Amino acid sequence: MEEKLLRTRLYPNSEPRLRNLDEIRPRRWCPPGHNPDRLQQARSASARPHSAGGRADACSRARRHFGHRRHACTCAGTRREEAVITLGWIRGSAVESQPLGGWLFSFLERAGNIVLVAQTMSDEVMEPKTIRALVRQGISALIYMTIFTREIEVPDLLRDLQIPVLLLNGYSADHAFPAVVPSEIAGGQSATEHLIRKGHSRIGTIVGEAHMSAAQDRLKGYRRALATADIPFDPELVMPGNWSASAGYEATVKLLALKRRPTAIFCQNDRMAIGCYEALKEAGLSIPGDISVVGYDDEEISRHLHPRLTTSILPHRAMGQWAVEQLELNRPRRPRYPVTKLECTLVERDSPHVPRARRRGRLRRAFPPARCAHRRRRASYVHRTRP
Repeated sequence: MEEKLLRTRLYPNSEPRLRNLDEIRPRRWCPPGHNPDRLQQARSASARPHSAGGRADACSRARRHFGHRRHACTCAGTRREEAVITLGWIRGSAVESQPLGGWLFSFLERAGNIVLVAQTMSDEVMEPKTIRALVRQGISALIYMTIFTREIEVPDLLRDLQIPVLLLNGYSADHAFPAVVPSEIAGGQSATEHLIRKGHSRIGTIVGEAHMSAAQDRLKGYRRALATADIPFDPELVMPGNWSASAGYEATVKLLALKRRPTAIFCQNDRMAIGCYEALKEAGLSIPGDISVVGYDDEEISRHLHPRLTTSILPHRAMGQWAVEQLELNRPRRPRYPVTKLECTLVERDSPHVPRARRRGRLRRAFPPARCAHRRRRASYVHRTRP
């Protein structure tokens, strides 16, 4: 009765193909492209009793049978220099999700290294424990990375390590380790100078969090560009922000409420530029017809805004490549290292334009009007009476 009921459930509209319940067996997993029968034979062979070393020989035969190969870094006798283990010290999100971490991992793995990642979330207790755990794994180098560019308080444990230590996106006060950071001052200066070359002299800026060195350096670059062009600095054109789109929106509303509003806005990251776009569109202003906008960071969204956002690239790829090159050089440790600063290249797109007043001046020079009414009448009379 149970067998008949099972057949009815499995094949309600056709003749049952099962003869008995013993034919219903769970299938064992098999790798794609392999024969399950041959896999079962290999498993049976490895399950038989063997003498000393016999099981290892059976495993080796099974690997050769299915074409499996050992990784170069897992073979016996691998040199210690071939395994590079990185420590990412981050705040708030996983290091793999950051562009800098992604480029770094791709360069290290492409060179045949083993990469381990750990995050301490700025915890002073977990940080030494994490470093000791990685050292016990026999690491050959350690990369200490931060999400935001800033000065790092390096743990004392790192100073005692006998392996290369690199600092990415941060630097120590005593310059005891090789460090690489973006050139934020030059990046802010080049973005502002681009607007000045377009003809803007009243340029507003929306800064990040004031305690962060990236926001401070980008503001220094903004002021340096104004000073170079002999444009007076106006504090009311500097609006605070916190790197978010909502902060960019609120700051833009305040800039538009000024008695003399700016003709261009330099947003110190692309997310605040998104909020700036929304505030300008709600006010009925066009970009770049009425107000030009420049961002920073070159996030992927900047290429899909309308108009496309002019922005500066953070040199994440170059910083990851720098770290790999430093590990390959394997230089002896020195008491002091210079901080390497990499350029933030400006990507010119469609968001900045010549100010509207400057465009009107160009039209007047191209088509000068008659200076007084009687000259216009005389020109019209001469034109009508000329044979």
